[in-house]
Amino acid sequence: MQVTTTFRHMEQSEALKNYAEEKLERVKKYIDDPIAVHVYFTVEKIRHIVEIVISARGINTKASEATNDMYAAVDAVIDKIERQLKRYKEKLKGHKPGSEDTGRKFSKKIYTADSIEGDKEPLVITTKTETAKPMAVEEAVMQMDLLHKDFFVFTDDNSGEINVLYRRKDGNFGLIEPHRG
Repeated sequence: MQVTTTFRHMEQSEALKNYAEEKLERVKKYIDDPIAVHVYFTVEKIRHIVEIVISARGINTKASEATNDMYAAVDAVIDKIERQLKRYKEKLKGHKPGSEDTGRKFSKKIYTADSIEGDKEPLVITTKTETAKPMAVEEAVMQMDLLHKDFFVFTDDNSGEINVLYRRKDGNFGLIEPHRG
């Protein structure tokens, strides 16, 4: 497990870093290697905030917690991450796992302009390449919840087509499926 720590608005603390790394050992049983973890320690006035972002093969999740004590915040956020991963792993038991290599890749391109303000049409500002892993709609919902995202792009494991799952304003989910006609 590769753990990176960032301290914001506070002095670096080896004791706090070691405590977080020790507590992170609890989540190893839910995730396959390799695991990349980033821990953010932040102090805002009297609030102590700990945010943990975990990236592993097939799983990305994050959680944060704010308390009056940094060690209590570490405990609380580890408990939160552990609950998320446990729930995710239990839901996956009924699904067949898709392999990483069978995913289809998609990407967005950046278009540049002399002046963004001068253009009448909106421009794509950022780009990111992802692997659209084959999965069932239920698994896509779980991944979207783990990532705390409003939409999720995946390959449907039945049809092999790229689908988009999105969160509606009423809290339900919408699914965009391609139609060849």
